Amino acid sequence: MVNFTPLARLWFRQAARLTEYAPGSLKALQEAELRRLLRAASHTEHGRRYSYEEIWNAADIVRDYVSGVPLVEYEDIRQDVMRMVHGERDVLWPGVCRSFAQSSGTSGGRSKYVPVTDASLKWNHYRGGRDVVANYLRLVPDSHLFAGKAMILGGSFANTLDEKLPADVRVGDVSASLISRMNPLAGAFRIPDLETALMADWTQKLPALVEAARKADVTNISGVPSWFLTVIRKLLEDAGTDAIHDVWPNLEVFFHGGISFAPYRAQYEAICRKKPMRFLETYNASEGFFGVQNDFDDRAMLLLVNAGVFYEFIPFPGGGDPLPAWEVESGKTYEMVVSSANGLWRYRLGDTVKIAGTDPLKITIAGRTKTFINAFGEELMEHNAESAMGEVCRRHGAEVANYTAAPVYAESGRRGRHEWLIEWRKAPADTEAFAADLDAQLRRENSDYDAKRTGNLFLDPLTVAEAPSGLFDLWLAQTGARRLGGQRKVPRLSNDRSVIDSLKKIIR
Repeated sequence: MVNFTPLARLWFRQAARLTEYAPGSLKALQEAELRRLLRAASHTEHGRRYSYEEIWNAADIVRDYVSGVPLVEYEDIRQDVMRMVHGERDVLWPGVCRSFAQSSGTSGGRSKYVPVTDASLKWNHYRGGRDVVANYLRLVPDSHLFAGKAMILGGSFANTLDEKLPADVRVGDVSASLISRMNPLAGAFRIPDLETALMADWTQKLPALVEAARKADVTNISGVPSWFLTVIRKLLEDAGTDAIHDVWPNLEVFFHGGISFAPYRAQYEAICRKKPMRFLETYNASEGFFGVQNDFDDRAMLLLVNAGVFYEFIPFPGGGDPLPAWEVESGKTYEMVVSSANGLWRYRLGDTVKIAGTDPLKITIAGRTKTFINAFGEELMEHNAESAMGEVCRRHGAEVANYTAAPVYAESGRRGRHEWLIEWRKAPADTEAFAADLDAQLRRENSDYDAKRTGNLFLDPLTVAEAPSGLFDLWLAQTGARRLGGQRKVPRLSNDRSVIDSLKKIIR
């Protein structure tokens, strides 16, 4: 294939400049995005309800917006979103929306549907994808990215929902909407073909993906680490090798997101031992494309502050008044709130981020507001768990497929502890030694956990239970969350035992 990278680099060069905004301009950029959003939605039902036209004309637009529009979670807007699903126009965003990203796990177990509007694709999702490639080409001057194909592993449309929906509504993973409406020129550099990419039955999709991948000269891959590893391992098995560059000699980079890469990094490095591969993280959620890693030596992501999203940050844990992006403090953790071009207004994502830098604004994903353990005052956060798991797996030569952890409460004279249910891809030689090392690493990662563990006064050492192969996939299927390549997420930490007990019930 002809190397189109030098030509592509000229177009992407300007995109890279746009992501790296000038020092001191964060406030102006975010105010401009808020004004653009409010102006676009001023004549919607939501815009009229909260006087958007007056707000976007105000001298202090942020003050008037924050004081006049309430913070919301999904259940607060469910009825408005369902009206959009059933064809009503100009509700939360102008026009009629016929594509929705589906995820499960809200109150009552009901699915939630995030609008995927034309504006959210143009202003945000496709812009984010462009920025990822732009920054990679800036970082790698000798790249041959466009001398071969990109393999994008996405989800599918799967109208298996709680409500009966109109025939013209497409619901599924957000990546399905992105792939199905991708520019044909970009599609020329991508595998698999559209029909394969959108297949809903993973038992048919997996061999079709492997067949498409086996014949292609792939230079870059994009997707969720856990699912892509499944595809790669099948590809390597069929090719009779354990090194990915025997199949794709020109593979350069993995653009990954959706879940933490830490527990999977060693597994990817192992299959890339013949030739190094680069890794770049993205923060690409159903609700929006929010961040890109723009430096190999710094795993923090640059927040996309001029891409159709206005951000607010609530101190976490503990709460407090939301802060605009230019008032956050480096080193602190916040719950993220977004207003965006898909009709989400002051919407609490449920994600927490740690501020790695303020100008430019850089973040790392800390976890979910509901994925932590604080049953004994230990305040163990998801990012502590992911970091510790990755490090201890490396030391023990272990590979994890999935895991979750929950408290075990004090009873019968025993102190409380944490129970970890782990599905191994490659089990450690000594599980008890692994558990002890994980406990020690968590103490190093989190001073609150260390304090509660000191002298075994308040908290006993954690325990590890082995999950049978395929347990987490079966659990995801039963909860309606299993879609190959999609934004599937097993809760890593839970402050109660509902998740881990439901998993253990399947085992029994």
